[in-house]
Amino acid sequence: QVQLVESGGGLAQPGGSLRLSCVASGTIFNIEAMGWYRQAPGKERELVATISRLSSTNYADSVKGRFTISRDNAKNTVYLQMNSLKPEDTAVYYCNFKRLALSPRYDYWGQGIQVTVSS
Repeated sequence: QVQLVESGGGLAQPGGSLRLSCVASGTIFNIEAMGWYRQAPGKERELVATISRLSSTNYADSVKGRFTISRDNAKNTVYLQMNSLKPEDTAVYYCNFKRLALSPRYDYWGQGIQVTVSS
């Protein structure tokens, strides 16, 4: 059974940085897309960034130029480097690994990790 485990969250000051990591435990086959999503209190979950197996990236407009997503396929790990953090980045962040085009198909989510940006 595959589980995604996030780490690196916590409290940061405005303008500060945090680096999130998410690693898959168990056997997982050729992850197509890895991504980070977030959900702030009272809001719907939203996409933050995604990265394909060939490292093509996509970012929400609100984080472009501040956040960087990267992946290590050998370690089944995805990272999110968050710089110039703002209070509006406060949310629970979720990682996502999916493979939908080919069998075996899957769509795994992490349990979520809190990121709080406050002075």
